Parts: sequence; structure tokens; C-alpha cells
Amino acid sequence: MPEKPARAGFFSPVKTRASKAARLADVARLAKVSTATVSRALTLPHKVKARTLERVQQAARSLGYVAHGAARALASRRTQTIGAVVPTLDNAIFANTIHALQRTLDAAGYVLLLASHDFDAGIEARVTRTLIERGVDGLVLLGTTHHPDIYRMIEAHGVPYVLTWAFDESGNHPCVGFDNRAAAVRITNYLLDLGHRRFSMVSGITLHNERAQERLAGVRQALAARGIMLSDEQVVEKPYTHAGGRDGLREVMAAREKPTAVICGNDVLAIGAIAECHVQGLAVPGDVSITGFDDMEIAAMMTPALTTVRFPTTDLGAYAANHLLMRLAGKTVDLRCKLPTELVVRESAAVPRAD
Repeated sequence: MPEKPARAGFFSPVKTRASKAARLADVARLAKVSTATVSRALTLPHKVKARTLERVQQAARSLGYVAHGAARALASRRTQTIGAVVPTLDNAIFANTIHALQRTLDAAGYVLLLASHDFDAGIEARVTRTLIERGVDGLVLLGTTHHPDIYRMIEAHGVPYVLTWAFDESGNHPCVGFDNRAAAVRITNYLLDLGHRRFSMVSGITLHNERAQERLAGVRQALAARGIMLSDEQVVEKPYTHAGGRDGLREVMAAREKPTAVICGNDVLAIGAIAECHVQGLAVPGDVSITGFDDMEIAAMMTPALTTVRFPTTDLGAYAANHLLMRLAGKTVDLRCKLPTELVVRESAAVPRAD
């Protein structure tokens, strides 16, 4: 009796014979090397001679070999993964740090697992828990202010970690970062030395963000040292977006006493503020000086070029990776590393115009 054809819209079940998965020993046999050499070639390729590496990789490809991560982790108690938790992926300045972090870890045979929390402390705690449950060998966290549960989980599981983008003055946590307050003091003093006395600030959202908090505190500290108070009415908090910078500029320029200098919490806000000045017919720096933080690549190319503070964000990623790699290797490492910042003077700030 002939088979009935498969009904339209349905797939006929097809039985396939599962092939046996290739093992490490199979790759070693084909490449004519030891299993230890295969393991080293696939995890630390930079430590294997080029001809040997090519032979192992060719054997692995021809056999379709894929390392069994779970089995390897059980044997070594390592997963060769590092987790990083950042506030957002929608900010180019973090990309430099993440890229350097990934590149340095990859060279050492580690994979970077990345998560973001959109400045939400609860989400940050949840994604950090997930990374720890996945068995990451180390963690990179951005900033010094974190949900208490995060530190409890890290301590309970003994996970090496490092804080970045800020500096923990308490000395309680390993960190590689910048002194955001000192950077804010420096750029504020520059504007004061130019002759500015009427200031406003378009800050990032300070809730759950000690970097924004420290930059605002630094501006206030520098002004107070010269007898100038920055009132709450002279500060607006906005998301780190171009639209936030434009909105912030409109608000501070609507004040009865208009500022001659507006300090923005980062370059993204500053670029938005300058764009809004163009719309309103305000000359920068003729009518108002604008400054930022971060020194993004576009800061030097816009009109006028932006006066800002440069943070070595690429160095930060490499330093953070090496910090964890040294600790995982059982080596001694300085628990705290403060990277230098630099005032970059360009055309967006100048001597204030006489009233």
C-alpha cells in the first residue's frame, strides 16, 4: 500500500542518526599533539606556536569539535568568563571601556558577559545575581554606589570584583577609576579664572549615580571656595541624552539672572545644550560658555569645539581587566588605582561678555 503524502502545512518527521560528538582526545590524535596542547591552543592561543596552533584549529574544525564548557568548569572550577554590569549601552563613552575590557580579556582566554540596568538598582541586583549564578570568575561593576544585595552576593560566593569609573575613597572596595569631584573642581576653576561669576549646571540624574553626584558636588565646592553659591534653582537634572541637554539649556536660560557659563554633566548633555543655543540664537561662547565631561570623539569636531574633561576610558577597561586577571592568577595587585584626568580647553568657553 503506497504511503500517504504529508498533509499540506505539516512537516513529515525525518529520523536522523546522531553522530558522536568529537572529544578533546580526538582533536589531539588528528593534530598529532597532546591533549594538554589542544586545551592550551583553544583557550590560550597566544601561548602556542603558530604552526601548532594552525594544526589544532584545523583538526578542531574538521571534527566539528566544541569544548564542553560545563565539564571544563567542573574540572577547573573556572568558566573563563568575566561579567560586566553597566548602567546603559546607549552611551558611546562606555563603549570605549567595554571594548578595551573585552579585548584584554580575550587575549587572556576569557569571554566577557555583559549586562545593563538602565540606572535601576533593582535590575542591577537581578542581573548581577544572574551572572554569579552563571558562574562568572569575576565581576566588573560601574560606579561605587550599588544595591546592598550585590555586595552580599559577591561576599557569599567569593567572586573577585572591581569597581570602575569612580574612585572609592573609603578603601573598602577594589576600584579602578577617576576622581569625578576633582575633575569638576578643575573645570569650574577654569571658568572662574576666565571671569565667570554666574553659573548654572545641567547635571545628569543624580539618583543611584554617584558619578553625577560627585560632579555636581565638585562644581559647588569650587564655587563656594570663591564665595559663590549654586542654588537648587540653578541646577537641573536631565537624562544623558541630546534632548536632555537641549531641555536643560532652555530651563537654565529662562532664569531671571541668566548664566554666563553652563557646566554640563557630560559631553552628550553639552552637545545638546550647544544645539539649543544655536536654535535660540545664542552665541557660544559669546553669550554663554558651555563645558562637558568625558571628551568623546565628536567633542573636538563640533562647532564650536567643546571644552571638557578627558577621562582615559580605554585605559580604564584594560586596567580593570588586568586587575581581575592578576587576582585570578593569585598575584598581588593594588586594590585601588586612580587614573588621571585632563582639562581639554577648546572654543566653547571664553571670557564672559561685559554686561
